[in-house]
Amino acid sequence: MEKNYYTILNSALKKILPKEPEELKLKNLAKEALNQAKILAKEYNAIPILAGSITRDTWLPSKSEFDIFVQFPEDFNEKKFESSGLKIGKELVTKLGGKVEIRYAQHPYVSGKIQGIQIDVVPCYQVKDPEKIKSAVDRTPFHVKFIEENIDKHLSNEVRLLKQFCFANNIYGADAKTEGFSGYVCELLSIKYKTFLNVLKNCLSWRPGEIIDIKSFYKKEEHQKLRKHFRGQPLILIDPTDKNRNTCAAVSPRNFFKLKKITEDFLLNPSENFFFGEKTQPLTEKELVKNQIVRGTELLLVIFKPPEVVPDILWPQLRRFGERLQNILEEKKYEFSVLGREVFTDEKEIAVVLLEMEVSKLPKVQKRVGPSIFDFNDSANFLKKYSKNVISGPFIEDSKWVVEVERKFLTAKAKLQDSLKEKFETLKEKGIPSFIAKEISKNFLIINDYKKIAYLMKKDYSFGRFLRTFFEKERLT
Repeated sequence: MEKNYYTILNSALKKILPKEPEELKLKNLAKEALNQAKILAKEYNAIPILAGSITRDTWLPSKSEFDIFVQFPEDFNEKKFESSGLKIGKELVTKLGGKVEIRYAQHPYVSGKIQGIQIDVVPCYQVKDPEKIKSAVDRTPFHVKFIEENIDKHLSNEVRLLKQFCFANNIYGADAKTEGFSGYVCELLSIKYKTFLNVLKNCLSWRPGEIIDIKSFYKKEEHQKLRKHFRGQPLILIDPTDKNRNTCAAVSPRNFFKLKKITEDFLLNPSENFFFGEKTQPLTEKELVKNQIVRGTELLLVIFKPPEVVPDILWPQLRRFGERLQNILEEKKYEFSVLGREVFTDEKEIAVVLLEMEVSKLPKVQKRVGPSIFDFNDSANFLKKYSKNVISGPFIEDSKWVVEVERKFLTAKAKLQDSLKEKFETLKEKGIPSFIAKEISKNFLIINDYKKIAYLMKKDYSFGRFLRTFFEKERLT
């Protein structure tokens, strides 16, 4: 069986190793970019460094990119820091023949594509202690140094296998959309366990709240306290350059268990398919209808144009919006019930909150159960409130006052339509995230008709694939 593993791994590795011309092109551009950055940064006493997987030879051909981190003196105020960083970035990308794009994280930075290669020019502070960083990106130079000191040529290929394994199974990346395993995490796991296979074999025994501490910052008796500190984070991989940071903070519980599941499947039945899996096919209209008949539910789609913000802001706001819509529908006075929810966006033209309704239609009459007849003050208030406009009552059931009233919203769609038709400020007051509230206040659409949903599936294949994954959830055990 071991031989079978290595045959498969060697074959997969050959396919993910960069070809010589591609590697030469990337490294030559990186060298030129770094040299140019040093010239541009000189007047600010700033020190540019090369960052990203290119520095430790763990990059994948599908990820042809690198970063230039420009380290500024700590005494630069925020305004000077940002303006100087942007100026260097713009001049550098322009000199290299790329088109300048400003992106935003904790601080704005410059991005550009040159000869098909993505380059980010990121300003950071030159700090001596990673525990005293001024911005999140200040720790990157420490990461670069640690990885370069601990990864050799053999280990870099083990990292590539782990990255590709995660990438092929949609759990690669610590971005807000993916909530998976970053390249840095894949490198640290490879350093810890030495080989790709050892990472997988150890992964099988991980339990939620697993602690991996490469540099042994913490004693065993401190682990319980550490789990409380990183509460809700299923995998705790302590950053070897900063003992207060969990490098796996972005990993969702779902992706934690997904890694364990695909690991178990691969070790039992090794195959190259785990590294180069086929893309999920879009759901068909026939399958959509069948799913709704079999499940007996109704789909509600709230559709709008996504706000122009970076994905790491967009995706969390979109998920919070979906949660808020579910809470609105399930308020006690409305009595709708959501079976499941999910969100989708192409980040440019369309954003969707999908609600699968367990209860989406209700009768005209609604029972309102009041206080005990022995609770005199609350009884008086209840009877006063329902002295008029009732269908039946007040009457008594089990020593409690009860009335039957006419229900205001008979369908979940009507309730959402009413809740979302407000102005921007009102939507924010209702708990709708700000960037999304702004777009919803301009325009939105709610659909529940399968023909309209099917039209959207045909128009956007990625939405069709999203629907398939919604209905065909992966087994995680």
